[in-house]
Amino acid sequence: MTDQPYDRPALEARLRSIVGDEGVFLDEPMREHTTFEVGGPADLFVVPERQGQVAPIIEACREAGAPLFVLGRGSDLLVSDAGYRGVVLAVADGLDDLLVEGTDVVCEAGVTLRDAAEAACALGLSGLEFACGIPGSVGGAVFMNAGAYDGQMSDVLKSVKALTPTGEPVEIAGEELEMGYRTSRVRTEGLVVLTATLSLEPGSEEDIRARMDDLTARREAKQPLEYPSAGSTFKRPEGHFAGKLVTDAGLKGFSVGGAMVSEKHAGFVINAGGASAADVLAVIRHVQDEVLRQFGVSLEPEVRMLGDMGPDAPNPSA
Repeated sequence: MTDQPYDRPALEARLRSIVGDEGVFLDEPMREHTTFEVGGPADLFVVPERQGQVAPIIEACREAGAPLFVLGRGSDLLVSDAGYRGVVLAVADGLDDLLVEGTDVVCEAGVTLRDAAEAACALGLSGLEFACGIPGSVGGAVFMNAGAYDGQMSDVLKSVKALTPTGEPVEIAGEELEMGYRTSRVRTEGLVVLTATLSLEPGSEEDIRARMDDLTARREAKQPLEYPSAGSTFKRPEGHFAGKLVTDAGLKGFSVGGAMVSEKHAGFVINAGGASAADVLAVIRHVQDEVLRQFGVSLEPEVRMLGDMGPDAPNPSA
């Protein structure tokens, strides 16, 4: 473990005073907290039990000069083999309450999209069907305006309660969050989502379930869900589809170590077994280089990257 640019023992003690001993973990392997199942240790991994603990955690890290990363379900994240020299704030591990108010579903940031969609279905509330198979948290989905099958979070997001990077509370209406393709003010301003209120419509539970079952079947048929991955590896380039470009470049099945371009869907780089972050990065870089060489199109990773990826890391997702 390299030397930290902050007083780790002192910060550890302060974090334990906020969340208790059971909520702070040292040198936590990040492969256990990402859907890629790749990644070295985080210096400090802290799990809040309630919303009121998040601002003090942010304040403690700021005063200590420690880097801070807010983690959801890790479904769009690739962590360096060297890990992360800072604090990972795992909101999804602790903030997972859900409340229904009429046709509004109020979710803490850590509620999974699957659980939110299932709850809405059980109550006959329509609008969240698109999210039933997205393997992320509500907070993460707001961060990147997650979407699938002609639906996205901006369609249903009524408001969020969040903290600024300095820990100040804010409440922002959905239409003021500047949600676009895989972005929002949460992302661009470094906000930390505490809760999101989703505005849904009354519907038939039977019809909602049928729609969710259909989307699940389509996803299982087309996507390599049997392998660890971070979902779609590349953003959709304007005027193109990333998966088709990768296929046309002849890169299905291309592999480095345990990382491989899926033969089922070329838009996915998968952990075919024992992959390292370096393996994944090498595959991504080769795909970028070949697609640019053959078609003149630059592919930007949709996967976010955490930790020191080295000088040959792919162009990061903004």
